[in-house]
Amino acid sequence: MIEVRNLTKHYGDKHAVNDISFTVDDGEILGFLGPNGAGKSTTMNMLTGYISSTSGQALINGVDILEDPIKAKSFIGYLPEQPPLYLDMTVKSYLNYIYDLKKCKLPRRAHLNEVMTLCKITDVQNRIIKNLSKGYKQRVGVAQALINNPPVLILDEPTVGLDPKQIIEIRTLIKRLGKNHTVILSSHILPEIQAVCDRVIIINKGVIAAHDTTDNLSKNVSSDHRLLARIEGPREEIVRALRDIEGIKYCRADMEREPGVYEYELEAAPGLDIRRPLFDIVSEHHWYLLSLQSTELTLEDVFLKITMGEGVVIPSQQKNGGE
Repeated sequence: MIEVRNLTKHYGDKHAVNDISFTVDDGEILGFLGPNGAGKSTTMNMLTGYISSTSGQALINGVDILEDPIKAKSFIGYLPEQPPLYLDMTVKSYLNYIYDLKKCKLPRRAHLNEVMTLCKITDVQNRIIKNLSKGYKQRVGVAQALINNPPVLILDEPTVGLDPKQIIEIRTLIKRLGKNHTVILSSHILPEIQAVCDRVIIINKGVIAAHDTTDNLSKNVSSDHRLLARIEGPREEIVRALRDIEGIKYCRADMEREPGVYEYELEAAPGLDIRRPLFDIVSEHHWYLLSLQSTELTLEDVFLKITMGEGVVIPSQQKNGGE
């Protein structure tokens, strides 16, 4: 649905975006991350046709955004960081205006009602936009992007400035939209990206520094293969039993967390999953496994390592812009 080929943007001697390539498939939600000045906003602006590229191509549904911008843009619903709202209009009149602006051919009343219902703004359709809360304004912004039912949605910081309840509501809406649309989501709220997106691109200094699922990014950047297990039972016996598990490189009992319950730090050989043998050992001895968690890096940890130069650069997957 979206294909970016060797996209480049120069401002004089500065390379804002330097020869990046990737694709986004139908029905996929892609998270697009990068620190300030990394080229993220420049890329988004080129994808939507707001600015032109120095070289390379951005294809929307097979149409080059520079060669046929009107047709390419007809496939895109765009929500910039500041929603393009006319504050003195009512919600309903504004959406009617956008309907006309996009030359929408869908049945007007049914389509606008469907969009308002999806974005949960039907109850405020007759209110003036400037009197709405930030959350409702953001929903109206999403609604305008949905008019004419474009197959591609590009959402730039859709939850910025919202309270936790509003963030959850917009996040839920985006996941619902991802079932019928191709979505590129840009956000600085990394747990949001992790919760919503199928795949993540991290851009840094104008180039793609990482491109994978969040789980794979964590595994590739981190050499840490540790588990924390909280087990109820005799401490020394448990340590001896855990050390006998094949592939265990390190085992240490931490402090007592509850009466008779200790936390055990385990490190396994790379690529080895010890969760099942761990469970078998605990069950065999009639101990109780109360919790088990991985110490793999969060998306925030991965982002910081890559953008601060501490992590390895992960090339994009071959089907998404590799050689």
